[in-house]
Amino acid sequence: MDKTLFIKGVALEYRALTFLLLSVCLMMADNRFGYLDVMRYGLGYLTTPVYWVADIPTRVSFWIDDVFVSRTDLLEQNQRLREEVLVAQRELQLLESLASENSRLLELSNATGGLETDVMPAEIINVAPDPFSRRVLINRGANAGVFQGQPLLDANGLMGQVVEVLPFTAWVMLITDTNHVTPVEVNRNGERALARGSRSNTAELELEFVTQTQDMKAGDRLVSSGMGQVYPKNYPVAEIISVYTDPGLDFATVRARPLAQMASTRHVMLVFPQDQQSIVPIEPEGEIRSSIEESPMNQSTELQSQQTN
Repeated sequence: MDKTLFIKGVALEYRALTFLLLSVCLMMADNRFGYLDVMRYGLGYLTTPVYWVADIPTRVSFWIDDVFVSRTDLLEQNQRLREEVLVAQRELQLLESLASENSRLLELSNATGGLETDVMPAEIINVAPDPFSRRVLINRGANAGVFQGQPLLDANGLMGQVVEVLPFTAWVMLITDTNHVTPVEVNRNGERALARGSRSNTAELELEFVTQTQDMKAGDRLVSSGMGQVYPKNYPVAEIISVYTDPGLDFATVRARPLAQMASTRHVMLVFPQDQQSIVPIEPEGEIRSSIEESPMNQSTELQSQQTN
C-alpha cells in the first residue's frame, strides 16, 4: 500500500474539518457580532454585475411579452374607443336633430297662433318621383278629415293645395308647380296678380300678366288675395325679388321667392277654413284670371292706367 496516498487522504480530511469549523465560527461571529457586514457589503459591488447578466434573458423575455401584449391591448383599446366615439357622435347628431325639430315645431306652433282657423299638423313623408311635377305626400288622409283643395302651410308661408286625398295620405301640389296658379296681391298696396311656378327655376314664382303701370317692386310681400276661392285671403305667399320692365313689351317680368321653405320643411299644417265649402280645388287658369279681372279693385287700376295713357 502506498503510504503517500494515505497521508494525503488524512490531510484532506483534516483540511475539510478545519474549514468546516472555521465556517461555523464565522457564521456564529457574523450572527452575533456582525463582523462580516462590511465585507458582505463590499462583495455586493462585485456580484451585482453577475446578477444583472444572469437576469438579462428573463428581462428580454418579459420585454418581448410586454411589447406584443401592449400592442394588442392598444389595438383593442383603440377599436373600443373608436366604437365609443361613433356612438357618441350618433347620440350628438340625434340630439342636434331633436333640437332642430323642436325649434321647427315651435316656429310652426307660433305661426298657427296668428290664424283664426283650425289647423292640423302633418308631416311630409315623400316627394313625387316625376321631376316635372312639384308635389309632396303628407301623412294625413281622408281618415283625418283632409279634403281636396285644402291649403297647406309651413311656419313661414303658403306651400300648396291638396289635390288628391287617399285613405291615410294625401298629395299636395306646391305653389312652385308650373301647373299651379296662386291668386296673390301686394300686401303694401293691394295690387293683384297671378303667381305661377317658374319654368326656369324650381324655387321661384313668376307673376303673370303684370302691366307696366302696376306698382310692384323688389321686397314687396305677396299674400293670397282670396280670388278664385283657391286659398283664403291674406296667407303669406312670397316676396318679390326682381321687377323687369321693357318698353317694347306689354307686361313686366316679375320674379318672386316663396316664403315657405319648400325644399327643407318637413313639419307642415293643414288649414281648415271656417267656410270649407268656399274652398275649391285648383281651377283652370282662365277661370281664376276672369275672377280677378272682374274684381272692383282691378277695374279701378285699369281705369287709372287708361287715364294715365
